[in-house]
Amino acid sequence: MITQNQRYYYHIFSITLISITLTSVSARFFPDPSSMPAWNSSNAPPGAWDGYKNFTGCSRGKTYDGLSKLKNYFNHFGYIPNAPPSNFTDDFDEALESAVRTYQKNFNLNITGELDDATMNYIVKPRCGVADIINGTTSMNSGKFNSSSTNFHTVAHYSFFPGQPRWPEGTQTLTYAFDPSENLDDATKQVFANAFNQWSKVTTITFTEATSYSSSDIKIGFYSGDHGDGEAFDGVLGTLAHAFSPTDGRLHLDKAEDWVVSGDVTESSLSNAVDLESVAVHEIGHLLGLGHSSIEEAIMYPTISSRTKKVELESDDIEGIQMLYGSNPNFTGTTTATSRDRDSSFGGRHGVSLFLSLLFLGFGFLSL
Repeated sequence: MITQNQRYYYHIFSITLISITLTSVSARFFPDPSSMPAWNSSNAPPGAWDGYKNFTGCSRGKTYDGLSKLKNYFNHFGYIPNAPPSNFTDDFDEALESAVRTYQKNFNLNITGELDDATMNYIVKPRCGVADIINGTTSMNSGKFNSSSTNFHTVAHYSFFPGQPRWPEGTQTLTYAFDPSENLDDATKQVFANAFNQWSKVTTITFTEATSYSSSDIKIGFYSGDHGDGEAFDGVLGTLAHAFSPTDGRLHLDKAEDWVVSGDVTESSLSNAVDLESVAVHEIGHLLGLGHSSIEEAIMYPTISSRTKKVELESDDIEGIQMLYGSNPNFTGTTTATSRDRDSSFGGRHGVSLFLSLLFLGFGFLSL
C-alpha cells in the first residue's frame, strides 16, 4: 500500500487501472521537434482534464452534473482531505468552496471560491502528481506565513515533504541507472545527465550513472498504464511522470508521451510535445526532497504546459535545495539561464506546470 506521504509524482490521471504488458509499447522519443511526424499535429488529443472546463462559472449552492469528478481531483491533491471519493456528490458544497479557495491561494489566483475562468485554466493544465497538501500540511502559499515589516514581506515559497525526508547526512554522490529493458540511446541519457547537473551545480551532491540498475540509488524508467507502483499512467498528456521522496529513488515517466529529447520544443507544431529535460529536472527535485513551490517561475511549480522548456533553477529552487544539503562551494549565486530556458512555450510565456496525478475515475477524458 502506497500512502499519500509516499506519492511524489508528476501527473497522474487515469480513468481505469489496466494491466499492460510493458514490453509491448516503445517510448516515443524524438531527437528534435522537426522529427515528429507531421500527421501527429492534426491528430493531437485534447488535454486530459479539458472536460473540467464544463464547470467554469460553477459556484456554491447549486448542483452540476459530474461535479463529483472535480471533487476527486481536489481530494487527490489534498484539498478535500479524509473524504472517500465514493461519497462525493455533484453538489457545490462548503467543502468544495473551501478547496477552491485554498487552491486559488496556492496558485496566486484571485480568491473567489468560484470556478472562474482563471481557476479552471490552471486546473486543466498538465501537472505534477505530487499532492499540494499532504496529511493536512500544505506545501504552498496557504501554509505559509508572511513576516511583515512596513513595506516588505519575507516568505519562503519552496517546500519539503512532511518530515523533511532527505538523503543521509554526508551523502556526496548518488548513483542513477535506467531500466535495462529500455535500451535508451546516448542522447536520451544525456538529457538526464543535464537535468541532474542543474541540481549538482548549486548544492553538494553529484550524480553518477551506474551500470547496475538494481543497486543504484535512483532508478529511472518509462512505463505504460499500471506499472506496479499503484500509480497508473494514462496515455498521451495528463500524467507525464512521477517521482518518490528520499530515499525511495524511483523516477517513472509515461511512455505514451511525445518526448522531445533536444532542440527547441517551442518550435514544435505538435500541441502535445513535451520537453524531456524540463520534466526530469522537476522530478529530480522531488527525488532530493523538495515539494512544490508557489513561485510560477520556479522549477518546482506544480504545472508545465506542453511545448514549453523550463530547465534552469530559479532562486526559490536553489534556496530550498541548499536548505537540505548546503551549497556547492563553486556556486557563484547566479545561473546562466536564458529567458527561453527559464520558461518558454509555443506562442509566448506560459505558467510553469510540472506534471502529475489523480485517479481520474470514470470521467472518460483523454490525458496530458
